[in-house]
Amino acid sequence: MPTAVFNGVKLYFEDAGSGQPVVLVHGSWTDHYSWDQVTPSLAKRFRVVSYDRRGHSQSERPSSQGSVHEDVADLAALIEDRGLAPAHIIGNSFGASIALRLGVARPELFQSLCVHEPPLFGLLAADPATAPMLAATAEAIGSVLESLGAGEMENGARQFVEVILGPGAWEEILNPVDRETFINNAPTFLDEAQDPQSLILDLATLAGFSRPALVTVGSASPPSFSPVVTRVAEAIPDARTHTFEGVGHIPHHTHPDQFVDVVTSFVGGVG
Repeated sequence: MPTAVFNGVKLYFEDAGSGQPVVLVHGSWTDHYSWDQVTPSLAKRFRVVSYDRRGHSQSERPSSQGSVHEDVADLAALIEDRGLAPAHIIGNSFGASIALRLGVARPELFQSLCVHEPPLFGLLAADPATAPMLAATAEAIGSVLESLGAGEMENGARQFVEVILGPGAWEEILNPVDRETFINNAPTFLDEAQDPQSLILDLATLAGFSRPALVTVGSASPPSFSPVVTRVAEAIPDARTHTFEGVGHIPHHTHPDQFVDVVTSFVGGVG
């Protein structure tokens, strides 16, 4: 198994294909396997590196309280250690938040940035227009955290999936291996939720990211993601947006061909 120590933590990673480097950053609950339906197609044109973030699956899970800043440092170390810079970096959900933060801190590591629905709900806190949807999201996630805090990992994972992906998604969208992964990685989601920096980002800092960026949203996702995507895209000087019609929070899993087409077109047009 390919592993390396980054920032004192052992991380599992996979490296496939050849060409321009593409780095895939998964969201909460999951791991590098979440990209399995798109990696083979991407690897026909690019060198594709995916990994399990700290606390997830085959990577080490530290016992202390984690921070999104550690995830950002891990991603930077992976890119530098594997000789990938400048890379096309693609992030989903919390992985998108990590990629955005790295773009602010280390833009020279990027050739381009592609992010889908970063859960930066703190960006909506001061807007009365988004208050109702933000309150609904907070209530739903609060229920998930209550279950996890009580040690009910499977119940909490199921609740989260059905809030974000829709009723019935636990069994209709996720296979048994996916569900087991969610349950095993549930403690790390609880840890992430306890990080006060996890849902916020200073949008003004994104003005310094001069690389091309693609910020995407799914029309079938919870409505709180759309205003976040709009704010993020408006803050990046060279950003474009794309809406996956009829698609939700994990297009690389539910609509892999469509996801690959959009990403390949974007990445192939950079530079």
